[in-house]
Amino acid sequence: MTAWSYTDADRDFVARHVEPYLPNKVFDAHAHLFRHAHYPAGQLPAHLIGTPADIGLAVYREHIEWLHPRGRTVGGLFFGLAFQGDRTGNDDYVAAEAKAGQAAGFHAFGQMLIAPEMDPEYVRETVRRQGFVGLKPYHLMAQVDGPTFLAPIEAYLTEEHVRIAHEEGLTITLHMVLDRAMADPRNQVTIRRYCEQYPNMRMILAHAARGFNPWHTIEGIGSLRGLANVWCDTSAVTEAGAFEAVVDTLGHDRLLYGTDFHVSHMRGRCIAIGDSFHWLYAEEMGLAEKHTQLRPVLIGLESLRSLFLAIHRLKLTDRQVEDVFYNNAAQ
Repeated sequence: MTAWSYTDADRDFVARHVEPYLPNKVFDAHAHLFRHAHYPAGQLPAHLIGTPADIGLAVYREHIEWLHPRGRTVGGLFFGLAFQGDRTGNDDYVAAEAKAGQAAGFHAFGQMLIAPEMDPEYVRETVRRQGFVGLKPYHLMAQVDGPTFLAPIEAYLTEEHVRIAHEEGLTITLHMVLDRAMADPRNQVTIRRYCEQYPNMRMILAHAARGFNPWHTIEGIGSLRGLANVWCDTSAVTEAGAFEAVVDTLGHDRLLYGTDFHVSHMRGRCIAIGDSFHWLYAEEMGLAEKHTQLRPVLIGLESLRSLFLAIHRLKLTDRQVEDVFYNNAAQ
């Protein structure tokens, strides 16, 4: 992987596929802030080599212009990335960046990284002290034997933490796993149970209910019909079908635009293959094709084009598009 760059192919893509359709106000409901130092020594992921050592709001706001030109980004929901590193340090960093952003008039909000072994009252105290508006669990912290990609939700988002979110009125951004994601009955049952038993908790299902293979979301999203406290964000999904399924089934007011910054600034896309999915990165592609020269663009741009394709197919109004990009999060 290489450091972030903005190419002529990206500029052409924005002019053709983004600028004509992007509303004037954008709230990014899924973005990561962190320092390289939050990772254990020697364990910085290869795709971060060459990127800024401190990836805070200033770096975010500079680089998000590549996706949303002319100052459209007015706020975001931010959380850390050091799931197996210095989580406390990463949380402190996100909280400080969010407070600084708010003081400067930017609508920045933070979520706390949580591990399943954390004492619930420690989570409550930290949320209150740091001003967090939500919790961010992740499967890499799941307490399971074997690959965490096969972990049930309860292994990395405990019911006690959901209870705290209910009592404190918090959001939870959930990146579910298991091979078939939203199509797996185990995920369906747990999400529905958590949402029904803890109605003051607001569940945000990351990546269009992990619709990297859109058929998983298409097949399973109906299991959440009628829940008043579940939303989906659009982050890093590069096929339109999952967005269409969310809007068709839950309503356009349940879709929140998100970039998955910094993933948004990697170059490539994710595609459905069979009953799974595969990430194609520019550095791994054979770019010398017979019929044309491939010019991969940023993942965030691929995701935007897929979202606009869904919007076109669904015939959403201008007001509904503004809802997806800002109003739904504001409300």
